[in-house]
Amino acid sequence: MKPSRRLALCAAALVPFAAMAQAPAYPNKPVRIIVGFPAGTGPDIVARLLAQKLSEGWGNLGVIVDNKPGAAGLIAASEAARAAPDGYTLMLGETGQLSIAPSSYNKLPYDPAKDFMPVSQVVTADFILLVNPQKVPAKNVKEYVDWTRQQKGLFLATFGAGTPGHFGAFMFGDAIGIKPEPVHYKSTGDAMSGIFSGDVSGVFASAGLAGPNVKSGKLVALGSTGAQRTAVLPEVPTFKEQGYANLEFNSWFGIVAPAKTPPEVVAKLNADIVRAMRSPDGQKKMEDAGFRVTGTTQQEFAGVIAADTAKWGKAVAATGFKAD
Repeated sequence: MKPSRRLALCAAALVPFAAMAQAPAYPNKPVRIIVGFPAGTGPDIVARLLAQKLSEGWGNLGVIVDNKPGAAGLIAASEAARAAPDGYTLMLGETGQLSIAPSSYNKLPYDPAKDFMPVSQVVTADFILLVNPQKVPAKNVKEYVDWTRQQKGLFLATFGAGTPGHFGAFMFGDAIGIKPEPVHYKSTGDAMSGIFSGDVSGVFASAGLAGPNVKSGKLVALGSTGAQRTAVLPEVPTFKEQGYANLEFNSWFGIVAPAKTPPEVVAKLNADIVRAMRSPDGQKKMEDAGFRVTGTTQQEFAGVIAADTAKWGKAVAATGFKAD
């Protein structure tokens, strides 16, 4: 073979390696995190705190939180599932979108198991049963149950059909032997207005949302659904402490990427998210907002989604609920 021909072949063989070497490191442009709920809600707060910490770690490159509220998070999940699998569009997914929806909807516009790749569970959030002291004369769960038995029904607000609070209301009803009447509101603000007006007698709200309303005296916290007391309201006993051992449930938020996102990008994201959440500053900000930091591996998060899909599936089946 002529020397010139040999050199040409060698040069051609080196082209892919040169391209790989010159490929820009991830990330090299702003990253978008889609959130299926309005600004000021729990998912939005988590996404913005996480975005800030990731941006700092990436040299203030920019992480954009894109709120796409509606249909209990299904609109956002549908868009995220169709996004390019390049790591630049992510979703802060939550229990309802990824573990409850498969059982509660007749037809989903996405498949949580096939359309997403778990990256990391970021936080968990316990629920607090809240009542308006001007409308409900109860200081604990027993008093609330006794008062409810004297009323025409157990009307509990939810932040939308198919959400953890919706099926949590049924779990509570089963625990106390009273069938609940869930009242579905379109937004968190509307549901809270229902509590203040007395249209409903209670609501299961996240600890982060409950904290300010309880501390201001506007609402009374009767019990927490966590395995242990929440740091934001340590004076509030769990349901288990009050004799309801099986009434334990929570919600979680975690980052997922579109399926087929490169494994090296997902691994990079996981490492950076865990580092951000376990930093003293990141952890404190999340805890101050009422969340418990987890920061899991990809495999751990996949396990959580699968286990909760089975758990909530049973709860949904018990209610007979199905949405179109």
